[in-house]
Amino acid sequence: MTRDRISILGLQAFGHHGVLAHEREFGQRFVIDVLLTVDLEPAASSDDLTDTVDYGALSADIATIVAGDPVDLIETLAGRIADRCLQDRRVLNAEVTVHKPSAPLPVVAAEVAVTVHRAAT
Repeated sequence: MTRDRISILGLQAFGHHGVLAHEREFGQRFVIDVLLTVDLEPAASSDDLTDTVDYGALSADIATIVAGDPVDLIETLAGRIADRCLQDRRVLNAEVTVHKPSAPLPVVAAEVAVTVHRAAT
């Protein structure tokens, strides 16, 4: 069982997700963390990008998902991102955290975040 990981931390993108009308209308910044379990031995041996996950392309796709079709819940957004991560056959597990720093709350809090864990089937 591999313990190798690729991490993308603090990816920022603007989206229009949320239950409230003003969240949909004005949008806000979301911060995404992705942790992927991947066997990195082939890439370490070959030094070839085709033997690993292209985290540049993946990052761009994640930003596109965040900027794309609005959803009510960040749980749904996190699930969409995890599904995209698992499209690469090399990804064994994906952990995705969506941070919502400007979540409308009745109290002061630094942020709201959800984390989903998904495994390849």
